[in-house]
Amino acid sequence: MVKILNKISIPDDELTFSFSRSSKPGGQNVNKVSSRVTLLFDVAESSGLTDHQRKVISKKLSTRINKEGILRIACQKYRSQKLNRTEAIARFTELLKNALSQKPPRRKTKIPGKAVEKRLETKKHKGRLKQERTKKILIDE
Repeated sequence: MVKILNKISIPDDELTFSFSRSSKPGGQNVNKVSSRVTLLFDVAESSGLTDHQRKVISKKLSTRINKEGILRIACQKYRSQKLNRTEAIARFTELLKNALSQKPPRRKTKIPGKAVEKRLETKKHKGRLKQERTKKILIDE
């Protein structure tokens, strides 16, 4: 079981792993060992998620989910297949946590009256300075 949040956990049999050769440097093993791990998770058919959670995940992670509804995460950070597998699971849990967590609603703020008053006073002061700079022409007849 992969625990996502307090009440949400995904059964291990719903996660599919495929292994391939990594494109990173790996010394003599680079052509022999398949250390790259690709985690596949079928969001649409998951029994660990409710319908609402599936919709939220599909919407927020739409760029990572293909047309069949499968979430794909690839990891080739390490030279070890085991480490890459744990890293892929960690990325998977982090992605789902972020997708399912709700942001608190934004509270509208009001500009303090003193700040508005100060801004208007400054504008009036600058206007007066500019008014004093202009030349006043008196016409005597």
